[in-house]
Amino acid sequence: MSVLSTHSTYDMLRHLADSWGLLAMALIFLALCLWPFRPGSGAISQDAALSIFEDDSDD
Repeated sequence: MSVLSTHSTYDMLRHLADSWGLLAMALIFLALCLWPFRPGSGAISQDAALSIFEDDSDD
């Protein structure tokens, strides 16, 4: 009968979070930083930047 210690499960999850979790967060951060600079997003970004100057009565 094999009984896993709670410490071994904790250590395994901690190791997983320290290695692969850090890598996943770094990749997500990099993707979110580069997202506005993707090709074709210039017009969308320009519309969003100028939308605060539009009046509700403008068409």
